[in-house]
Amino acid sequence: MASASRTRMSDLFRYRTIDLVTVAMLGVAVGVIFWGWNQLYAVVSTASFFAFPPSIGAISGPWLLGGVIGGLVVRRPGAAFSTEVIAAVVALMLGNQWGMSSIMSGIVQGLGAEVVFALLMWRRWGVVAAALSGAGSALFAVAYEWNVYWADWSVGYRLVYGGLFMASGAVIAGLGGWLLVRALAATGALDAFGAGREYHDRAGAPAQSTAAR
Repeated sequence: MASASRTRMSDLFRYRTIDLVTVAMLGVAVGVIFWGWNQLYAVVSTASFFAFPPSIGAISGPWLLGGVIGGLVVRRPGAAFSTEVIAAVVALMLGNQWGMSSIMSGIVQGLGAEVVFALLMWRRWGVVAAALSGAGSALFAVAYEWNVYWADWSVGYRLVYGGLFMASGAVIAGLGGWLLVRALAATGALDAFGAGREYHDRAGAPAQSTAAR
């Protein structure tokens, strides 16, 4: 039993070439999404901030998508973290309003998502795991932002912001990321991964074979 567990963990850490390429590609794609959301956020957050500052937490979930999607697709230790960090780097390169601090945000958010998948032993990939990962990513982000961006807020404001951010992470990044992965699986793009095989199992259709390199 212990031997089987060690073998499984060893296999989990053994990345295929397609895993590495997919993490990079997902990171770039999500980074472009981050950049696009940055532009819209600059407009939407202004109205939210002046109406009730902590409410911006409710629209912060999109920045957590990288960790959730990377974890759900590649399903290996470090995939969630790496995808989120790559996405943050890409968004910075495209230009954003936060500069280098966005890299630290990506690290913290990616770590939060990864910790949840680790606690689940990289075994659970359903909608609940996705929502928990999004919420965990938000929790880590909140802990960082309380001291960096919102140090002058009252405890009440910080708690409201944290609650809204975690809800946004669970729904937008968690549920949204899970639905996006299912949509990708339906196209056949994920046939080399567990998400693709699971989709075909549910649909009763055979997955197209993709050789691992």
